[in-house]
Amino acid sequence: MSGILDGLKIIEMGHFVAIPAAGAMLADWGAAVIKVEPLTGELLRVPKRYHGVDKTIRLGESKVDWIIQAHNRNKKGLALDLKQDAGREILYRLVRQSDVFMTNYEINSLKKLKTDYATLSQFNPKLVYAIVTGYGTAGPDKDERGFDWSAAWARSGLQYLIGEPGTSPPPQRGGMMDRVTGTNIVAGVLAALWHRQQTGKGQEVECSLYHTGVWTALSDIQAALVGVPLGKHARTMAPNPLHNTYRTKDNRWFQLVMAQAEIWPGFCRAIEMPELEIDPRFSTIEAREQNCEELVGILDRVIASRDMAEWERRFRENKCIYGRVQTPTDVVNDVQAKENGFFAEVRLPQGDLKLVTTPVNFSDAPATLRCGAPEIGQDTGEIMRSLGYSALEITGFKEQKVIL
Repeated sequence: MSGILDGLKIIEMGHFVAIPAAGAMLADWGAAVIKVEPLTGELLRVPKRYHGVDKTIRLGESKVDWIIQAHNRNKKGLALDLKQDAGREILYRLVRQSDVFMTNYEINSLKKLKTDYATLSQFNPKLVYAIVTGYGTAGPDKDERGFDWSAAWARSGLQYLIGEPGTSPPPQRGGMMDRVTGTNIVAGVLAALWHRQQTGKGQEVECSLYHTGVWTALSDIQAALVGVPLGKHARTMAPNPLHNTYRTKDNRWFQLVMAQAEIWPGFCRAIEMPELEIDPRFSTIEAREQNCEELVGILDRVIASRDMAEWERRFRENKCIYGRVQTPTDVVNDVQAKENGFFAEVRLPQGDLKLVTTPVNFSDAPATLRCGAPEIGQDTGEIMRSLGYSALEITGFKEQKVIL
């Protein structure tokens, strides 16, 4: 079955997470994505460990890098030495036949490699050129190196805002804001392709980690813009105690998310404290905010008296809005996630590997996992032949270490 982006040709020259994640999403949707890497491979291939654990798992008789697979499935691999003129000429020939070029290399590096937009658009004026930067293309920090931890998480205010007052700023999880940025660049690419369809013109699309972080923290940034900055969340003094976290008897946590006034009676029934419904300290949203610390203390004691399963039953019966605080292991075993196709298996030479799927569903031409991530330069010969190079030329390029 063809994907919804069948026929779209994309060159991805990225490393680590943001652009590879964007490429994976587009590839899952049917685009033909060629991953261009240096002969030594992209930088995420180098580390042996990820968040303190081995980046590879044994599958069959071999080992598989699970983080590379997650971000690079459904792609073909081309290994080029772009520091050589011959390597760039190969890329330029590929650009002439492509719709999109995506990268998160530093702008100065792209200029040195002669792979910036000004250069590549000369070979294909209709090219949509998408770039992820750390801090944007203007301003005093435009040339600063930026990872999502520093540019999107720390600089944007997100790291400051998360966590209880007085606690250390918490770290994000690996690649978290990179993947948000990658999703934004996918949206930008598709919008630019629509514009090209109307005008016949290609263009450059830029998305920074920093701006993505600011957009993600929009409510707080907007409040600061209008002069009413919001405070950090303090659990024991939550202005709305029904929008807060609580611990159960079996040491589980859940998040209540109830802002509507009409939910209060049902919640009081769920916790078997009907007297709270008409208690003047808590009977209105305004009263609950004024007496929030007292109500949080009451709910802490009540919620700690029963297990999570019992609270789930009671909350559902009374139409309360809540969410279980789950571990990643809980998530991969969650029936709701499984039934909605959050995970799927991809067939690798070593065996089947289960991966997280992209979070957009199409009723027609759905996303698929067709193959795993390429090894470094795995499809170089095939791609070179499709560009019109002869077997003799390909052999010569290999001998000159232009290709792998």
